[in-house]
Amino acid sequence: MLFGDGSSAAMAAAEAAAQAVRSTDNFNWTFITLLALVVCGVYIPQIKKKNYNGIAAALALYGVHWFYEIMNAVIAHFSGYALWTVSPESTSFILLIGVSWELSLMFSIAGFMADLMPADKNKKILGINNRIAFAIGNAAFFSIFEIFLASTPAFIWVYKWWGALPVFITTYIPFFLAANLIYDKPRKTQIKFLAVLWGLDALLLAVLIPLGII
Repeated sequence: MLFGDGSSAAMAAAEAAAQAVRSTDNFNWTFITLLALVVCGVYIPQIKKKNYNGIAAALALYGVHWFYEIMNAVIAHFSGYALWTVSPESTSFILLIGVSWELSLMFSIAGFMADLMPADKNKKILGINNRIAFAIGNAAFFSIFEIFLASTPAFIWVYKWWGALPVFITTYIPFFLAANLIYDKPRKTQIKFLAVLWGLDALLLAVLIPLGII
């Protein structure tokens, strides 16, 4: 599926998902296990290795991911449907209309792909700076995989104009640009960027959730 089909079935599935946001009906112990694996299996080893650039990249992508998920939920509130929606049957917990617990934890570590970039930040690949080239390549991979996800009951695209190409350009490229471009920045710049980004996310969540918007 390259784009949403606007079908009544997709709309019904999206409406059912909206009713399940932050419901504990499907909660199970994989919630805790996955969290432990991310913290103990990924972040703690990276901290011990002092891979602070990789951690900054991961947190940058994750912070941008959360900002996008908040905006997606706002769109759902005001237009009726989100750009992307996760189904309640596919997850132990829906955090916001477009992101499940499992999906969010995946994005919490996706930024570590920045560690695969060449050590030379100025090296070019096909005439493109490697930081940008890797962002485009990673975004393409994620967008192609999302085509498969949208063909399953787990992930829902409603709008006919939203699909693989829009998500590639407007969502995944910014995700990986944030990770790849912050990777080489001075530590103070990384800290300031992450503080502003996560501060904005926290403020939006603190305001919009009590208001019932997201």
